[in-house]
Amino acid sequence: MKIPNILTLLRILLIPVFVVVYYLPIEEARLFAAALFALAAVTDWFDGYLARKLEQTSPFGAFLDPVADKLIVAAALVVLVDTYSRELQTWPVLTAAPAIVIIGREIVISALREWMAEMGSRAQVAVSNIGKIKTTLQMLAILVLLGAIPGSGLAWFGIVALYAATVLTLWSMFVYLRAAWPHLSEDI
Repeated sequence: MKIPNILTLLRILLIPVFVVVYYLPIEEARLFAAALFALAAVTDWFDGYLARKLEQTSPFGAFLDPVADKLIVAAALVVLVDTYSRELQTWPVLTAAPAIVIIGREIVISALREWMAEMGSRAQVAVSNIGKIKTTLQMLAILVLLGAIPGSGLAWFGIVALYAATVLTLWSMFVYLRAAWPHLSEDI
């Protein structure tokens, strides 16, 4: 098995550990969970770097890497919605709305990429720079929210960053859908 694929599999195996650690009844649980999320984010960058550097790209890795990314982000968003809804009871939508948009966008774009690949046009919906910026801001926002105490200044910074990532999420989805529109609208 190739090193980048091992890192990707480890990232997936880290998800249940991350969730369990987040809910541990200890004061530092959030910080430990944030550290695990940061480790997952670093391994995401590192497995891609190693795949290119060591020329160890593979169809399995190309499939599994984005799946691992989406799973860890979805898991983190779910625990954040749970926590922020409980601890900031007057604003449960504060984290739920961005979580729904982010997870929904990932489903739409994954389906779009699969469909475009079947049509032989996957390159038209390849990862763009706006998608990379969105991912970076999203990871930063999630990391901050995981480690912050809800209601604190740091948490509000994380929420603002999450909303900014949500705007970029919608923008990047629009860019992908616009690129695919000629194929999507052929037989409307």
